[in-house]
Amino acid sequence: MDKGRIIVLDDDPVVTLSCKRILGAEGYNITAVGKGEDALRQLENEEYDILITDIRLPDISGIEVLREARVIQPNTDIVVITGYPTLEDAKESIRLGAFEYIEKPFTPDFMLNVAKKVFDKRGWILRQAYINEFRDYLVPLRDKENPVIFYKEGVWARPVKGGVWEIGYDLRYEMAAGEMLYVDYLKVERVKAGEPFARLLTGSGKIVDIASPMTAEIRETNVKANEVISSLLKEHLSEGWLVWLARVIPLEM
Repeated sequence: MDKGRIIVLDDDPVVTLSCKRILGAEGYNITAVGKGEDALRQLENEEYDILITDIRLPDISGIEVLREARVIQPNTDIVVITGYPTLEDAKESIRLGAFEYIEKPFTPDFMLNVAKKVFDKRGWILRQAYINEFRDYLVPLRDKENPVIFYKEGVWARPVKGGVWEIGYDLRYEMAAGEMLYVDYLKVERVKAGEPFARLLTGSGKIVDIASPMTAEIRETNVKANEVISSLLKEHLSEGWLVWLARVIPLEM
């Protein structure tokens, strides 16, 4: 039995083939198209659980596809992928109801976990008491004013006030796997794009360097990050919350 129906919209055959192999191997029913108009016709004729769409398409914008898809099939969850992430596109995608906005290329595990999150929303809801306790140390995933942009390898960033950005690493995947986690901050005041500002230590002994998505001055680290992480139980994982790790001032964008 199919786990769910997914339509992938991208004019790059490598991307569509990758999605077919990655998601199809897990039991999802995959349809792939290369043009926005073709995707909209499919949505008019068949029901899909998820639409995965690129921004840059040969005929119409992926943003326009997102806008039309919300009208044609309002219950379809939409994941926006792009090789050229911008704050403007992220804001508009979130405003129009995209489930997530992520950068290409993505790893197989990353895409599988995105699909699993869509199909398991009830398992990602935080208790209100938990949210209240750690509100200052959590980030709402779907904030129309300050949207989260996912970069490579689970790193994310979002703008906040006064030119400050919050950056972090999507810890939910390791948490869902039952890993014990600890964030170790590097003693740096400035970091270049692609260089680590922290490391994630797992109970299985894996060490993950968490690279900054931008060249920036580190203004603040999340002193409660490890407390928040250790307090999370599998049933408390959130559909819409992340743990920020550092607040930074970009030095170049």
